[in-house]
Formats: sequence, structure tokens, C-alpha cells
Amino acid sequence: MKTTEKNTILNHDEIVHKIRRIAYQIYENNVDEAEVVLAGIDSNGYLLAKKLKTVLSKISTINPVLCRVIIDKKNPLNPISTSLATSEYTNKSVVLIDDVLNSGTTLIYGVKHFLNVPLKQFKTAVLVNRNHKKYPVKADFKGISLSTSLHEHVDVVLEGKVFEASLD
Repeated sequence: MKTTEKNTILNHDEIVHKIRRIAYQIYENNVDEAEVVLAGIDSNGYLLAKKLKTVLSKISTINPVLCRVIIDKKNPLNPISTSLATSEYTNKSVVLIDDVLNSGTTLIYGVKHFLNVPLKQFKTAVLVNRNHKKYPVKADFKGISLSTSLHEHVDVVLEGKVFEASLD
């Protein structure tokens, strides 16, 4: 029986610190905005967006609006849906959020969806940025950047009382 060894890359306190730092970066980039749309890719990206919203609400006067982005990660060409109507993010500042940036496929198709409407500003945020991009997409705000092998998998847990990011 083969066992896989997990290596913690971010513990709970480090993740909480990274979330707070990313929230400050979003605030600094949107200091003149009354509202910013935090568009989290379902499911962990949305959980991260919710946590960023909580911190942003505490540190600024900006009204963070949550948006769930539903992308079929296995077939990203399938239609993408959001929990907000297009009119709710038109001419707004939008931050597309995911937990891990691997190849860039999910993020690039998410970006493509939001480019169908005029936006005031568009940024991306991830907790873990891996350096295996097959698309020219970058994270504007990131918790940590890792150089890993293609065979390694980053697992992020943002539910429950203890958060963790591990590599296996």
C-alpha cells in the first residue's frame, strides 16, 4: 500500500495572515471605490472570497459584494454562471478569487467571462500561486508562490476551525 506524505505549506495562522494581507492589498487598490465585487470561483475560491469580505469590511469603508462564480473545471468552455446579474458588476471594480493558481485554465476562463462587460478595474487573487502556467494569466494578489513539480498537488482547507494548505 502506497502512502502519500503531506507537507504543510501554510498553517492556520499563516493563512489568516495571508488573507488579511490580501484584503489590505485589495483595499489599497480600491481606496477610492465605494464598492468592490469579490468574485470567488466555486468552491474554495468562494470560501476565500467570503473570508476576504469579512476582513475588508473590518479594515475599510468599502462595501465588498460577494459573487459566486461557477466554472466547470473539467470543461471550462461550458457556460459560466455567477450569483450576480451582469448589471451588478458592470462598471465596477472586480477581483476574481481562487484558492490555487495551477495551470491558469480556471482563472483565464473566469477572466474571459468578466470581459464580456465593461469593468472599472479587474484584478485576480489567489492564496497559493504555482509556477506551472499554460496560459498568460497572473495573480495580482497572492498569499504565497511555490515552485513545485507537475506531479504534486496543493490541497487547501478553508472550512472548519483550522485552515491548512498542504502539498502531496
